[in-house]
Amino acid sequence: MKPSSVAAFISNDIVPVSADRTYPFLQNTDLYYLTGIDQEETVLVLSPDAKEEKHREMLFVRETNDEVAVWEGRKLSKKEASEASGIQTVHWTTEFEALFRQIAFESDFIYLNSNEHVRASHSVETGDIRFLNWCKKKFPLHKYERTAPVMHKLRSVKAKEEQELIRHACQITGKTFERILDFIEPGVWEYEIEAEIYHEFLRNRSRGPAYHPVIASGKNSCILHYVKNECRCLDNDIVLIDFGAEYGGYASDVTRTIPVGGKFNKRQKDVYKSVLRVQQKAIKLLVAGNTLTEYNKEVEKLMTEELIGLGLVDEKDARSAPPENPSHRKYFMHGISHFLGLDVHDYGSKYAVFEAGMVLTCEPGIYIREEGLGIRLENDILITPEGPVDLTGDIPIDAEEIEDIMNK
Repeated sequence: MKPSSVAAFISNDIVPVSADRTYPFLQNTDLYYLTGIDQEETVLVLSPDAKEEKHREMLFVRETNDEVAVWEGRKLSKKEASEASGIQTVHWTTEFEALFRQIAFESDFIYLNSNEHVRASHSVETGDIRFLNWCKKKFPLHKYERTAPVMHKLRSVKAKEEQELIRHACQITGKTFERILDFIEPGVWEYEIEAEIYHEFLRNRSRGPAYHPVIASGKNSCILHYVKNECRCLDNDIVLIDFGAEYGGYASDVTRTIPVGGKFNKRQKDVYKSVLRVQQKAIKLLVAGNTLTEYNKEVEKLMTEELIGLGLVDEKDARSAPPENPSHRKYFMHGISHFLGLDVHDYGSKYAVFEAGMVLTCEPGIYIREEGLGIRLENDILITPEGPVDLTGDIPIDAEEIEDIMNK
């Protein structure tokens, strides 16, 4: 932060549905990253140059009382909030406006938070945006700065404690995959598989899925963001399952593609093994010093070779295809990797150089819509000084191993 600055981080809203219903509360991940506080109506204020030391780091939490405890359960006391966050100065949220005004008048710069993820939707006004508008109305002559670039840099490299939470989330996902391998058979419904996933996540102390699971059988496997999960799984079909447990706020993100009847047919297995070969080679490229741009170029070459081998792409056409519309895109139309952390699609610049401590997915796929066949395989990879470490490496992925487990 620049000298003479104050920054504020605001918790997410509790979002209404209709009547008196609301969606479950999910904390703003930047605020959670900085404080560990998972409670609504929370505010963090940072002002390193504040004239009084007690104002340099302040946490504001919702004031509780007996009536709130009866209807909603206990909220954090000031002492508990301090112990959880490590922040010494804790106030009730009702005191925020007066104290923030005092610090703002001592400061030249106000740092505000916003969701600057490239995939973010801004159709709904968030607490961050509402606070930004309030600040500019109350303090029109101040200079404003963005916290997002700082947070993106901080959060893209995971501390050891964060790595362990992601690893544990991956372990829960692995247990869940073993459960559903034993469960899947011809005639089950996609939503029944989803129910098995929720059951195993919750019984292992996960809060639930890090994102809505994709359970896509048959032709649904070619729909990248299929989430209806409403069809029956038929004997000769495959089912693509994209799922991941959340643990301690941190996400896992795994995809496996399974033969409903316990055996891949020849075409399914050929495509499966092509995807797996691409993934195995791509994981080796996730090393410190590489970049997403160079990494994607290499993966596209690998995928094109496999598509030629499967007879889906003509070698001559592949060479002559324009760079803006490469031949592989018809069958592999999404990126190979994204950052993983507190958010499933976590912060991290596509121009950044890979560093030790970053966690990325590796998820190649081939989607043949004319055949109703989609295969995707996804693992979670930690970059270390010694090379890539597969946090999901214990989750079965070889076609024959999956068949063996399903046919025990």
